[in-house]
Amino acid sequence: MQLAISPYLRLMRLHQPVGIWLLLWPCWWAIALASPGWPSLRLLLLFGLGAVLMRGAGCIINDMADRRFDRQVERTRQRPLASGELGMIQAAVLLTLLLVASAIIAAALGKIVFLWAALSLPLVATYPFMKRITWWPQLFLGLTFNWGALAGWAAVRGTVELPALFLYLGGIFWTLGYDTVYAHQDKKDDARIGVRSSALRLGGHTKRAVGVFYLLALGFWLLAGWNVGSGLLFFMAFLFAELQMGWQICKINIDDPDSCRRVFLSNAALGWLVFAGCLAAHL
Repeated sequence: MQLAISPYLRLMRLHQPVGIWLLLWPCWWAIALASPGWPSLRLLLLFGLGAVLMRGAGCIINDMADRRFDRQVERTRQRPLASGELGMIQAAVLLTLLLVASAIIAAALGKIVFLWAALSLPLVATYPFMKRITWWPQLFLGLTFNWGALAGWAAVRGTVELPALFLYLGGIFWTLGYDTVYAHQDKKDDARIGVRSSALRLGGHTKRAVGVFYLLALGFWLLAGWNVGSGLLFFMAFLFAELQMGWQICKINIDDPDSCRRVFLSNAALGWLVFAGCLAAHL
């Protein structure tokens, strides 16, 4: 028997935790790579809670902006705002509570982190509208979702340094890859209603393009490790990350939504491999 899930929890996508992991991983990678030894458990936990709250806030902003589009897409038509299960006022109240709670956590992490967190808000607010004006909203999602690499590094070092920028750039290309695969689930509906995506732009060239995006991601991540003087264990861990990315490329069937979803979900596991490499960087 399947338990009913509160519409408020579904509005935050708490029943789909992969998005939390994808938002959290750049934060944890940066904290691990910036730390001279084992990373602070306090930092990991606070950034973890912040990822839950901000991912929920981002989903609400996205659903408020896209509720009319979501009603026309098979995969999203049952979302609480699209279906009318919740109203805009209820969504706005929950969004306010999440943003206030996120601000409290950011303040607890210090002024520098609070500033970097505040700088991410324009990205969070404008991302949902990118699919209306560009074929590359997935690139803009990369800019947004990987901002935690900068904030996480600043939480440890008190400033943003070159390795953090490499982590951020690598994360952008990683997101561009996995979210292009994700977007292939909705490409027929998107084309019908006039929504743009990198999946529609790339079409049959998606596999090759995602392969290039992933190679660029790996290259920037390796530059980050090399820049902090990482040892052999760091680079060995990234061999497994490379193999996982190669598995994704082999398994993608862009005309099978289930295949696209499975490949997309596997990126939560990829995050663990990169995190293991960052933990091993100073061993």
